[in-house]
Amino acid sequence: MKINKEIRDVLLNRLLFSLGILLLIRVGTFLPVPGINHNDLAFYIQRHSVTKSLVSTFSGDNTFVIGLFTLNIFPYINATILIQLLLGFSPQLAKLQKEGDLEGRRTISRLTRFITLIWAIIQSAGVSLYLKQILFDWNYLLAFQIIIWLTTGAMIVLWLSELITDYGLGNGASLLIYTNIISNLPNLFKKVIIENSENFTIFSGIGIGLLVFTSLYGIVFLQEGIRKVPLISSKQLNQSSLQDIVNNYLPLRFNQAGVMPIILTTAILVLPNYIINLGIFPWLNIFTSFKFIYWIGYFALILAFSSFYSSIVLNPKDISDQLQKMAVTIPGIRPGLQTTFYLKQVIKRVTLIGATMLATLTIVPNFIESTLNITGLNGLSTTSLLILAGVVLDLIREINNIYYSNVYNNMYQ
Repeated sequence: MKINKEIRDVLLNRLLFSLGILLLIRVGTFLPVPGINHNDLAFYIQRHSVTKSLVSTFSGDNTFVIGLFTLNIFPYINATILIQLLLGFSPQLAKLQKEGDLEGRRTISRLTRFITLIWAIIQSAGVSLYLKQILFDWNYLLAFQIIIWLTTGAMIVLWLSELITDYGLGNGASLLIYTNIISNLPNLFKKVIIENSENFTIFSGIGIGLLVFTSLYGIVFLQEGIRKVPLISSKQLNQSSLQDIVNNYLPLRFNQAGVMPIILTTAILVLPNYIINLGIFPWLNIFTSFKFIYWIGYFALILAFSSFYSSIVLNPKDISDQLQKMAVTIPGIRPGLQTTFYLKQVIKRVTLIGATMLATLTIVPNFIESTLNITGLNGLSTTSLLILAGVVLDLIREINNIYYSNVYNNMYQ
């Protein structure tokens, strides 16, 4: 009972700490940036949907505030994506990450914070320049103040998210994204019901239910599914215990890339719309008019980016060298070149299965929309579901780690 109470107190303190910071960030989102006339902003937003999606804090139907924490954790997310790409092209950064020592992690962390600051300045400048056509009293001094406020808010959010990661429960950045998605779900369901009040039938409800269930099941499989490559050490070769041999394996995840392929694919496929809106290359309308072509492009790009990203994360040559240094081999496979070739083939097959499932899950909402004639399901994207499922699974793992570490410490005290 003593152990259970201690664990319960630890989890409760960490949970309350995380919830307190999340609430603080949520409140800071509604603290208006000084100098902005939000009446002008609200008047403009009611007539321009693009601006509405830009500045809406997803808090309600008629609440439009450019707050201190409006940028939220997104500059850090962009910086993290850029760092992941740099790791694939920069041998120096990749070496720092592979060595895994404290100084290497600090270097990558400092670089990520610096890029976050740059991204925050760029996004703040974009918001302030966009407000030029909205605010009647706009001037360069006000623009500078907006940049300072929003950039400062973004860096405060980054600091608070790191506090959650270090002292709270869960990963701070992931929890912030999770909170933003969850807070938008009521508006999403309301939008789906309002827009489809005439077309909504019992079959539509069943279809949406199957969509959510299938997506969540597939996402959990992608997040947790692994291909076990059996391993055997030189010591085990002299033993007759088959159980020890079976229990040693190299886990290869089906989804090594996470949501990166979806993010990169979306970033590319929005370009035709921007170019068309500028009046350049009107023939690009073929990609937006024919959904079938759009789906094929989406599917193919996700497959390509998943393969590319997996090749960055998993290097068969490096894995083979590490196994050889530890005197560990794959049963029936010779160390060295043969192991590298075998791992390359296995990783290729695992990546293809995971990428195909990810691409399929991504286009399922679009297919349901067209089949059942229901609009608004794009808000229930695979990216959002991946993040929601991933955060919950990470929380479960962290709770289990805290539980077992406390049990272990109390057993050997």
